[in-house]
Amino acid sequence: MTRAIVYLVEDDAAVRSSLVRILELEGYHVEAFAAPAELLAQYDPAKPGCLVLDLRLPEMSGIELRQRLVDQGCRHPFIIITGHGEVRDATHSMRMGAVDFIEKPLDRKILLARVSEAVTTDLQRRLAAEQHELFRARLEALTPREREVLQLVVAGRLSKQIASELKIAIKTVEVHRSNIVRKMQIDNVIQLVRLYTEYTGTCDSN
Repeated sequence: MTRAIVYLVEDDAAVRSSLVRILELEGYHVEAFAAPAELLAQYDPAKPGCLVLDLRLPEMSGIELRQRLVDQGCRHPFIIITGHGEVRDATHSMRMGAVDFIEKPLDRKILLARVSEAVTTDLQRRLAAEQHELFRARLEALTPREREVLQLVVAGRLSKQIASELKIAIKTVEVHRSNIVRKMQIDNVIQLVRLYTEYTGTCDSN
């Protein structure tokens, strides 16, 4: 897997250099910028990682920058850092979903713990999205009849009941069930029911 990237925006050169060192020693790839416009020009939402944004920046605040990035497809978890934080800033950041709002001087252990948390969250989201897309592709590979059988299996119907409802032979139902398990690349029907329920739940929430 691609090494996680920390997108860092900090206008203080000394602080920026120090943070880059700390993060790179921990194994992260860091892309550091002095101003929001620099990140906006080079940002790639497809790369796994997180954002570390200074609250007070040229042109716009770190919170405003994060919103601009969202407009570019950003789903990266983000951390706000600041030397001039107020309660309202912290509250606003957390309401927007910030992993944390950390005041300077930064505690190295806290920063690394929050970055690790943010990167882990991002990787988990991406893995879930990949699995969701894979499951969707496998569903589309089913025939219309197999999808009918699948929905009835998930609803808890027995083969005999499915055969009666679809007016087909029980043996035909069993063939369809076998094909479904094979095409979906799962071990058994119980696993199928769990994955299908998770998949449809995700679709409903989007």
